[in-house]
Amino acid sequence: MNSNVLDMTELVGKDVFTSKGSYCGKSRDIEINLPKFKVRALVVDAAKGSYLSKKVGGKKGVIVPYSMVNAVSDVIVIKHFSGQVDTDTEEVEG
Repeated sequence: MNSNVLDMTELVGKDVFTSKGSYCGKSRDIEINLPKFKVRALVVDAAKGSYLSKKVGGKKGVIVPYSMVNAVSDVIVIKHFSGQVDTDTEEVEG
């Protein structure tokens, strides 16, 4: 088995941090591009008072493009972002 292949259930329910150590919340779901067999995005429930909730105003179900995921282990690390968040779709823009 390839060493970079994950069981999709390993992505759900993990704590999510930025690469600078800011807590964002917990991963709730994933979006998959079935024709390409790739993960498209990670859905994160922004924890109250977290870095992510300050960016999106406490909304739940924030869509983080999988290209922003740096690492998955005991926790998920995403790229730190200081830009705006599109609150209409609740998608993080890096």
